[in-house]
Amino acid sequence: MRAGYHGKLMEIDLEKENITEREIDSHDVRKYLLGSGLAVRLLLRDAELHCDPLSPKNILIMMVGLLTGTTVPCGCKMSVCAKSPLTGIWNEATVGGHFPAELKFTGYDGLVIRSKAEGPVYLWIQDGKCEIRNAEELWGKDTYETSEILKRETDERARVASIGQAGENLCRISSITFDGAIARIGARGGIGAVMGSKNLKAVVCRGKTLPDIADRNGLIKLLKEDIPKIKEYGIGLREFGTAGGAPAVEALGDLPIKNWALGDYKDEIIKISGQRIRETIWKKNYRCYACPIGCAKIIEIEESPHGDPHGAPSGTPYGAVPLSHGPEYETVGMLGSNCLNSDLYLLTKCNELCNRYGMDTISTGSVLGFAMECFERGMITKDDTGGLEIGWGDGKAMIALINQIAKKEGFGGEYLADGVKRAAEKIGKGSEDFAVHTKGLEYPAHDPRGHFSMAPNYATAVRGGCHLEGLTLFFDRGVPCEDLGYVPTSGWDQFDPEGKARICYDYQNMLSVYNPLGLCKFLFILMVGPKAIARWINKVCGWDMTMEELMKTGERLFNLKRVYDIKLGITRKDDKLPKRLLEPKPDGNAKGMVPPIDRLLEEVYQLRGWDDNGIPRKERLEDLGLPGEVDMPQ
Repeated sequence: MRAGYHGKLMEIDLEKENITEREIDSHDVRKYLLGSGLAVRLLLRDAELHCDPLSPKNILIMMVGLLTGTTVPCGCKMSVCAKSPLTGIWNEATVGGHFPAELKFTGYDGLVIRSKAEGPVYLWIQDGKCEIRNAEELWGKDTYETSEILKRETDERARVASIGQAGENLCRISSITFDGAIARIGARGGIGAVMGSKNLKAVVCRGKTLPDIADRNGLIKLLKEDIPKIKEYGIGLREFGTAGGAPAVEALGDLPIKNWALGDYKDEIIKISGQRIRETIWKKNYRCYACPIGCAKIIEIEESPHGDPHGAPSGTPYGAVPLSHGPEYETVGMLGSNCLNSDLYLLTKCNELCNRYGMDTISTGSVLGFAMECFERGMITKDDTGGLEIGWGDGKAMIALINQIAKKEGFGGEYLADGVKRAAEKIGKGSEDFAVHTKGLEYPAHDPRGHFSMAPNYATAVRGGCHLEGLTLFFDRGVPCEDLGYVPTSGWDQFDPEGKARICYDYQNMLSVYNPLGLCKFLFILMVGPKAIARWINKVCGWDMTMEELMKTGERLFNLKRVYDIKLGITRKDDKLPKRLLEPKPDGNAKGMVPPIDRLLEEVYQLRGWDDNGIPRKERLEDLGLPGEVDMPQ
């Protein structure tokens, strides 16, 4: 008996309009889990790795996690996986909310979407059946309006994942917006452009088939013990959301300020923090599926100096909503301090536009900050921008550029819509020196100069500049992981390189199972370690998994994604930090600090069993039980 999952994938060929069912081998589920774990295995086996990411040959996989849709706390996630249009390597865009559980309730664990439809379409999936429907009338509409229209057309209780104009226009920093104005985002790596390249406007689902639980009574008993503790540790998130951490992040020297050039923003960051949001525009909390915390903030703004706060980008009445999703921490950092923007109303307007257009706020904030610095240095002028003056924190410029990026028009469309790496290549003039990315993926709002343990994580993260693969910064903030032996002591120094490679290695292995399990990574900072997760898995699936097996699974999946990247040409030469982040900050808590990246990389390579060029050695792959066809040349 399968428990926790259905053991079925739905395969959809958009060109042939052919829909089939594919069985999942139970051995593969134990070995790779679901989510991004099984997805990378399928892509390595089935995909044409060297295809253009925007060609019909790129396979798009939407895969729920193993524990998604169960009563396990925060079992709400799914991964949208494909070759990234932004980086050209592995990409997984992870999202929570209620869509992932609803997709699982259709009786399937995921969708494998191939080729390209002749014209715009959307998928309507209900209780195990799928229809490919015409979406001509939806093309050109934003994600909020698309969601409302499709719910009226299918089922008011349905869940909707859609792209906006940015994805339609193949913007390489485009995202997928889930559930309209609630706006849970599959953000990174240009995943929205993959949908756009397939003429796939949306996926809509509604189901009633819940996964079986092997030991329901045993799971209930465990959760009665675990959930009260999770609620206790989650008080801060419940009150102020992720943006509530912004002042503490600034105090640690971890906040991006003025395109990562400065280190002190303490007098301004409070103006756009979760605390200020709570005091002013907060309306209510939002909970993802099975979440006991509810960290997301729904906001209401009656009047804004930046135009209709909840209206459509064009200014027309369509799509107007009374409430919308407030900015998360990463948005506060990248569209806020990184652009020297401490105007809360401007921040919420930019966040709203990005969510409607379907744009990654991290990458958008990065390219805007980069453009502001280029303008300040005279590398671009009003002659280049069509008369637009791109000043730091300039609301008119930020809104105009977001509109241009999404529509692929003007300076923003030509220079910024494909990410900071390509923008620097086009502008030149030394701008590459302050284009902040690794392997083409823009950095989120955490600075490795503030947390040395994050430096090797950024350098080796499988999708590029990604903090979520390591999250060692939370240990520096006093969050323990007792299961792995990490308990904060007075001797731990965020700027001392000693021990930083080991914690990077351990945390990457641990966090590599969260997306495949469908678990929110906030569980990690709410004191839920791998021992508790292994117990949950066993009650749900009827397995006998130990913490050690779970950690080895994480290491297996991290290496499997590394193999995917290596097959696309990634080596030691790509495992690096951007030049800007190897320059000391002039002020703030991290003043003068630069991580010794070469030493840290060498230590991580040794721990991982990789050779000097960053390639996993054959014996390590064999130890991890990886199949022979992914062995790398030595």
